Amino acid sequence: MERYDVIIVGGGIAGSGLATVLARGGRSVLVLERTEQFRDVVRGEWIAPWGVVEARRTGLYDVLAGVSQHHLPYHVEYGEGIDPAEADAQKLDLRAFLPGVPGPLAIGHPNACQALFDAATAAGARAVRGVTRFEVRAGASPSVAWEAGGQAFEAAARLVVGADGRNSQVRKQLGIELHEDEPHHLFAGLLVEDVPDWPEEVESMGTEGNVQYFVFPQGGGRHRLYLSYGYDQKGRFSGEGAAERFLEAFRLPSVPGSAAIAAGTIAGPCHSVPNQSTWVDSPVRDGAVLIGDAAGFNDPIVGQGLSISLRDVRIVGELLLGSDDWRPALFAPYVEERPERMRRLRFAARLDSVIHAEFGPEAAARKLRFREARAKNPLLGLATAGVMIGPELVPAEAFTDEAWAELMAV
Repeated sequence: MERYDVIIVGGGIAGSGLATVLARGGRSVLVLERTEQFRDVVRGEWIAPWGVVEARRTGLYDVLAGVSQHHLPYHVEYGEGIDPAEADAQKLDLRAFLPGVPGPLAIGHPNACQALFDAATAAGARAVRGVTRFEVRAGASPSVAWEAGGQAFEAAARLVVGADGRNSQVRKQLGIELHEDEPHHLFAGLLVEDVPDWPEEVESMGTEGNVQYFVFPQGGGRHRLYLSYGYDQKGRFSGEGAAERFLEAFRLPSVPGSAAIAAGTIAGPCHSVPNQSTWVDSPVRDGAVLIGDAAGFNDPIVGQGLSISLRDVRIVGELLLGSDDWRPALFAPYVEERPERMRRLRFAARLDSVIHAEFGPEAAARKLRFREARAKNPLLGLATAGVMIGPELVPAEAFTDEAWAELMAV
């Protein structure tokens, strides 16, 4: 039986990122990946400024920069009840959040996964694609048995890492319970090309009618689009013609340039997911640890998935490279930090959902009241700053029940 220091199940952003960090640090690593080719899964194409910092700290930023260096320096909120000229005048400078970070990084998910996967193998990790089934054994003698190409294999390790995404089989096999919020709305995404008229340096978000829209330029006339919509409209952007219906919904009179976007060329699948956040009480077991979406994921409305994964990679990577004693106690800093990080980000996402992803006259009026109140008192809704600078840099009082009651009283 082959033996490694670490076997990582899942070769996406978190799995390949950690594999690269560990292999560069001299650890022997095996990566097991289900797909033969990374595909557009309509998520994970925006890295917040705090995630950019994490990428730099792990040494992975240079890998990602080989895919995209398209940072977004400005944010504008359009939408019903907001004068477009006033919105342009009040655009937010995203370069001001963290020193030396020129705004969020827009990056294509499949290419980012492949770049990190290639970096891991270049650093010396062994990688297997096309894994069809696997069985994880944790405890004192961790191992993974798997099938690929119609053959059965098995390898032992000092540690097994579950990085196999939202529906993690590693998590299920370890018996780790996943907690879930109740879904609030649905979230759909689509990639379009041939849209030269939208300013490439401006991301945008807002609400009109029965949708919340997002535009994230990726450069060269390519844009990742998202729409939040009511849970009572399940199926609106699924099935045959979903992408066309999605683009038609992007014809928003209050959003300058939305007609040009709606006339763009469809460049990927249209896919919808429920918005809810998930979490685990502890991502660690004897001989195993979960990272990325496998350890719980945030509501995509605030776009924290890649940043969360990059911090997981940084913390777990530093722990494994800094000690040879890999018993569960080693991961105490990760076990303590991650649940609180995810709790704070759930708070921020929940707030954004209530303000921007509820529809109708009453919801529209609440959104405008909230904008006016925050303009007078920037400390109101301070929790939302955590999605840019990192939730730990925002005072704890911003994430309390008392803060929520104050916000809902606006």
